[in-house]
Amino acid sequence: MPEQRQDIRKLSLAEIKAYFVGINEKPFRAKQVHEWLWKKSVTSIEEMTNLSLPIREQLGKEFLINAITIAESQKSKDGTVKNAFKLYDGNIIEGVLIPTPKRITACVSSQVGCSLTCKFCGTGRLKRERNLDASEIYDQVVAINKQAIENHDIPLSNIVYMGMGEPLLNYKNVLQSIDYVTSPEGLDMSPKRITVSTAGIAKMIEKLGDDQVKFNLALSLHAANDKKRDHIMPINEQNSLDVLGKSLVYFYEKTDIRPTFEYIIFKGFNDKIEDAQELVEFCKQVPCKINIIEYNPIDDGEFQQAAPKNVDDFAIYLESKNLVVNVRRSRGKDIDAACGQLANKNEATIK
Repeated sequence: MPEQRQDIRKLSLAEIKAYFVGINEKPFRAKQVHEWLWKKSVTSIEEMTNLSLPIREQLGKEFLINAITIAESQKSKDGTVKNAFKLYDGNIIEGVLIPTPKRITACVSSQVGCSLTCKFCGTGRLKRERNLDASEIYDQVVAINKQAIENHDIPLSNIVYMGMGEPLLNYKNVLQSIDYVTSPEGLDMSPKRITVSTAGIAKMIEKLGDDQVKFNLALSLHAANDKKRDHIMPINEQNSLDVLGKSLVYFYEKTDIRPTFEYIIFKGFNDKIEDAQELVEFCKQVPCKINIIEYNPIDDGEFQQAAPKNVDDFAIYLESKNLVVNVRRSRGKDIDAACGQLANKNEATIK
């Protein structure tokens, strides 16, 4: 028989308050429940110990908490931890703990699978099953933060929405999850420590501007040439570089946040100085930062890693044009946890 109880985390504070009033309980109980859910991150109603046993039993008859669980974890030789998270409906997503000397980052997923079919990305080969709820995104942060403390004795310093899925195609839940993570009534992390990465959906980038978000925005660019970008990212056909550029200018004017351009560098495809020159032209539209990312080959992929000299020459050229450039070396490659490699390879062994 299917579960009839509702996940209590789908209710707002006002709705929880209305529930308590409806069963002749004090309204302040709602704030207690809300704190257990989003500040203390409980995974069962039984854990809400400042509620009387009869209240917990009443809540337990009508509600539950569909918390995610870790089905499997793999640890890389560089300390990266890839988690296969199991959702209440049996679906599997992946989230990664990425430790570096300067920061401890959680990379979280926003969808089960992805619909964008970017050619260089393992996740893009999966079918998009559904959007994640805000609570399922939040749970990934909580679980990875616990791993950070267990493994490194310090909490997360950064969160990136760069796992499975396109965050801006799950706009409402992504923003709600960020609210739970950043709110003083939640985990109270600074939004400046959060980056949402998009393949480039212009109208949703503009909506971020209209909503005057406080977190960082990264655009998966990878080519500043429409023909090349069309080839690797079909979404570019509806969101050309010209359209994207205008949306980024709008976003910057509304938020005063400089977007970051992510540029995975592929051998013989986008690693020449001419490609760098096109990128310089694109960057003239808006103040920005550039992350050059080492490519992580996927099974049967058509792309290869660019030669280290080409990567260095590319970065040096951009810096000579007074652009802010970081070269990101991949982590977790040995366990398929690096950028573009999240493809549920271990799903068969989990089920």
